[in-house]
Amino acid sequence: MDVSQEMLIGEIVRRHAAVDPTRAAAWMAGRELSYGELDAHANRLAWALRASGIQHGDRVVTWADTSMDILPLFIATARLGAVFAPLNARLGVEEVTPIARMARPAMLVMDPEHLAGGVEVANAIGVDRVASVGEGVGVGEGGGRAERHEGVMRLVHEELEPRDEAIHEAALRETDPQVIFFTSGSTGAPKGVILSHRANWLRTWQGVFLREAERSVCMFPLFHMAAFTLSLAAWQTGGEIAFVEVASAEEVLTAVEARAANRLYCIPAVWNRILEVPETRFDTSSLRYIDTGTSATPIELLQALKTRFPAATVRVYYGSTEVGSATALLDEDVLRKPGSVGRPSPSVELRLAEGGEIQLRSPLLMDGYFDNPEATAAALRDGWYCTGDIGALDDEGYLSVVGRLKELIRTGGEAVAPAEVEAVLAEHPDVGEVAVVGTPDPQWGEVVCAVVVPAAKAEPTLADLQKCCEGRLAGFKKPRRIELVDSLPRTPATGQVQRALLIEQIASR
Repeated sequence: MDVSQEMLIGEIVRRHAAVDPTRAAAWMAGRELSYGELDAHANRLAWALRASGIQHGDRVVTWADTSMDILPLFIATARLGAVFAPLNARLGVEEVTPIARMARPAMLVMDPEHLAGGVEVANAIGVDRVASVGEGVGVGEGGGRAERHEGVMRLVHEELEPRDEAIHEAALRETDPQVIFFTSGSTGAPKGVILSHRANWLRTWQGVFLREAERSVCMFPLFHMAAFTLSLAAWQTGGEIAFVEVASAEEVLTAVEARAANRLYCIPAVWNRILEVPETRFDTSSLRYIDTGTSATPIELLQALKTRFPAATVRVYYGSTEVGSATALLDEDVLRKPGSVGRPSPSVELRLAEGGEIQLRSPLLMDGYFDNPEATAAALRDGWYCTGDIGALDDEGYLSVVGRLKELIRTGGEAVAPAEVEAVLAEHPDVGEVAVVGTPDPQWGEVVCAVVVPAAKAEPTLADLQKCCEGRLAGFKKPRRIELVDSLPRTPATGQVQRALLIEQIASR
């Protein structure tokens, strides 16, 4: 079959390499990777993986920190029709072992820092094919170099056999799985989200009427869905993606200046760090698109972004690994519609089901959860993805996300959305951060509990918070309990509050 008629992820880089091989495709810490280099390395890797026995449909699980050595592997597996499945690099051996076992990989690939632990994981789950990427061999105790592990295949460009012939998999179709991303597990055991070549291609296609190629800086680690989505979105335009080792304001802004980036997507917490950096320290005049999302975006943050980057377009996105970009709040509406996440993205249908649950239908949806038919059936109903988020639509069809179905607090027969209460409490000057959860109560079933990280030198009381809610929230929505904490537990990649963990911490006191 003619692959030019299929939406295949591996072909995106190949086509740009054929047209302009010297053009930059990726950058990190001063190292640049051109389209020609990325294409050639991916081709060598694909041949090496095929020689080792990796076939169409096999899963290749990676456990590695952010590195450009991961990008050729991502493309190589796509060309073979193998499924790329990255593990969270911040987890330990005991945490990743059950996730890796669930994926049933044909191969486990690690960077030097994870090699010793990865061999341990491979032995525990019975995986025979183990490989490493990157120049190092391994890291021993105290950070020193370790000996090579017997039987570990080295997927290093210089050590692979040169192959000019392009590799093709005859059985590959755009509807085949291309990646499996594991959910963060903030409310339960992680699930493997399956995305096809077609879904990933459509999620990242930006049309043909762009003014310039996209030069984007990625704050997300290269095991997170957003990192690969941003990469593919840039590559679709013939642009480049720049990575950072950590999502600090200094590293992100250094990359923006070094690459004259025109797009920067950050979660609100990272934007707040960036806004604290004096404007004169870095040249950010190249930025044209300022994007945010993942969690509720305060109007104060949007106003600050408009002031700091007056020449840029500011946008807010709402979506998930399962659905991609579901809605977008465009620049002309970000100040007019505070608290909203906008209207449905192109090709996305949106409806509010019973209880206000946001449900979505589009060609961008996941295929399901790997080896989990029960969870897939619960999430995908008659072609609609049930987000578990509670939403509200205004009279112009703009969506606001007000909470989670599973997070709803049931108190005295009433339902309370934590996000609604948090939005009010966050305005109190003594509150630095706040999360609202339900704690068990013999009389009310649950009571509304405000978990507060106090502002500097402040000591907020329950009476203070209740007074803040007067005239703004119904009586049953006011907090009946307050817990003062030093910090809120959050997921590593996206900074979402781990409410289940927070409730456990409160209960253990």
